[in-house]
Amino acid sequence: MRTSAQIIDETKKWINDVVIGCNFCPFAANVVKQQTAYYQVENSIDAAICLDSFFAELARLNDEENIETSFLIFPNAFENFDDYLDLVSDAEELLKEKGYEGIYQLASFHPLYLFAGSTENDAANYTNRSVYPMLHLLREASIDKALANYANPENIPDRNINFAREKGLVYMKMLRDTCFN
Repeated sequence: MRTSAQIIDETKKWINDVVIGCNFCPFAANVVKQQTAYYQVENSIDAAICLDSFFAELARLNDEENIETSFLIFPNAFENFDDYLDLVSDAEELLKEKGYEGIYQLASFHPLYLFAGSTENDAANYTNRSVYPMLHLLREASIDKALANYANPENIPDRNINFAREKGLVYMKMLRDTCFN
């Protein structure tokens, strides 16, 4: 069984090698360089406990302004992508209920990520196929600030899809899978 430290190291390697290496998020490199990302592992398989951990990450972001973004990693839960999508839906609802809509934004990553309308073997899914199921919390004010200085941010998703498809399924899977120790 992997330790939390190993899981965080593998997640960081995925962020560096895939997200930053493929330039899927042009803003990630700066956050990593400034060491303002926080990583939390939740080992529970209980969805209610996982949602409690999500709420705790919201509180952490509120309390610690030096944290720009937080990754909540679920190495033991949500192996099934549909179960994970239920978690994402519940987390988004929690954002609204607790008054955090417009303050924090949720991004989702999963080892079996499947964009609506895509096939399982579409390399484009690897733009969001992470090493573990995870929820990524971002500060909306920081996103707005970053986007203000970036030309045509609306083109980022299409650029990412085209890049992944050009590299191909075998390459994208290999790149992600080499992130495991």
